[in-house]
Amino acid sequence: MNDMILGINAGWIAVFIVAICYFILFTEKLNRAVVALLGAAIMIFCGVLTQAEAFLGIDFNTVSLLAGMMIIVGITEKSGLFQFVAVWGSKKVWAHPRGIMAVLTAVTAFFSAFLDNVTTVLLIVPVTFQITRKLKVNPFPFLILEIFAANIGGTATLIGDPPNILIGSALNLSFMDFVVNLAPVVVVCTALLIWAFALIWRKSLKTSLRNRTNVLKMNEFKCITDKALLFKSLSVLVMVVTGFILAEHLHIANGVIALFGAAVLMLLYTAGDNHQTRDQKVAEAFNMVDWTTIFFFCGLFMIVHGLEVTGILHLLGQWFISLTGGRVLDSTFLILGISALFSSAIDNIPFVATMIPMLASMEPSLGGRETMMPVWWALSLGSCFGGNGTLIGASANVIVAGLAQREGHPISFLRFLIWALPVTFISVIISAIYLYLRYFI
Repeated sequence: MNDMILGINAGWIAVFIVAICYFILFTEKLNRAVVALLGAAIMIFCGVLTQAEAFLGIDFNTVSLLAGMMIIVGITEKSGLFQFVAVWGSKKVWAHPRGIMAVLTAVTAFFSAFLDNVTTVLLIVPVTFQITRKLKVNPFPFLILEIFAANIGGTATLIGDPPNILIGSALNLSFMDFVVNLAPVVVVCTALLIWAFALIWRKSLKTSLRNRTNVLKMNEFKCITDKALLFKSLSVLVMVVTGFILAEHLHIANGVIALFGAAVLMLLYTAGDNHQTRDQKVAEAFNMVDWTTIFFFCGLFMIVHGLEVTGILHLLGQWFISLTGGRVLDSTFLILGISALFSSAIDNIPFVATMIPMLASMEPSLGGRETMMPVWWALSLGSCFGGNGTLIGASANVIVAGLAQREGHPISFLRFLIWALPVTFISVIISAIYLYLRYFI
C-alpha cells in the first residue's frame, strides 16, 4: 500500500470512502451489501488496499458462524419448536395477561441468545397477536417488550447478536466467556423490564375468564409440524452449543462448529429422500442464509481493514487514550455510553466493526487484553442495548413495527421513543453499575 496516492495521504482517502459508505448506510438509500462491496472495491482501485490485503481483512470465522447458524435456525424453524414453547408457556401461567407477557418476554430473550433477533421476533410476534386477540387485550406492551427483550437477550451469548460474533471472533473469546460475563446483567435487565411493564400496564392487562379459557384451549402440540425434524434439530442444536462451550479446549473455531452442525442437520434433514427431493431441500437450506448480510460483512471487513492498514484506527486509539488519560475505568464508561448512543441511531454492526481494531490498538497502552476486558464487555453491552434506543436502532425493531402495521396496530417512531429512551438509559446505567462492581472493586 502506498502512503501517498496522487499526492493525497492514503489514510485520508480511506476515511473519505468509509465516511461516504457510512452516510449512505445511515440514509438506507441503497442496499447495505452493495454499499459495502462498492466501498471495498473503490479502496482497491484507489490503491488504499491491495486485493490480497482486502481479502486478508475478512474474518471468515465470523462469516462461517453466521452462515452455519442461519441454516441451522432456518431448518429448526420448520419443526414448529419455537411456537410450541410460546403457547405451552402461556398455558402454564393460566393464560393470565401479565403472566403471558412475562413468559413471551422471557422466551424472546432466551431464544435471542441463540438465534438472531430478527428470526426470534418473526417467530414470536405472530403467536403474540394470536394470543392477545383471544384475550382481547392491547398487544402494544407485549410487542415493545419483546423488542427490548430481543435486543437485550441477544447480548448474553457469543451467537446472540452480530456485535458479539464480531468481538468474540476478533478476541478469540469462547461461548462461555460471554455467558459468564454478560448473562448476569442480561437476566437482571430482563427481569426488571418484566416487573416494570407488569406494574405500569396492570390496569390494561385484564381480561375475562372466558377469554383466558380460549387461550387455554389452544393445542400447543399442533404447533409441532414435524416431530422427526424436531428431534433432529434439537440434537444438532445441543451438539453445536456443546461444541461452542468446548471450543477453546478443542481448539476448533466457532465458525467450523457452526458449519459442521449445518452440514449434519442438512444430512439428517434430507436422509431417505430421493435425489431430486434431496437436492431441492439442500437448495432451500442454503437459501435460508441471508446472503445480503454475509456479503455486507465481507465488504465491511475490507473497508474497515483499509482504515487499519493506513494507521487511521491507531491514531484514533491514541487520541482516545489521551482523552481518558489511559484509565481503563474511564475508557469502559466512555465506550459504554458512546456505543449505546451510536447504536441507537445507526446500525451497530459497522460501528462495532470499526471500534474493534481501534480498541485492539489501545491494548498495549492500557495494560494488555486481560486488563482491558471490561472495555470490550462495555462495547458489547452498549452496542446491543443501544439497539433499543429508537425504532431504527435494530432490525428487529423495524420488523416488529412492520408486523404491527399489518395487523392494524401501528407503532409510530415517537410512541416507541417514549418507551425506548428510558429503557435504554436505565439498562445502560445498570450495565455501568454491573461493570464497576464486577471489574473495578
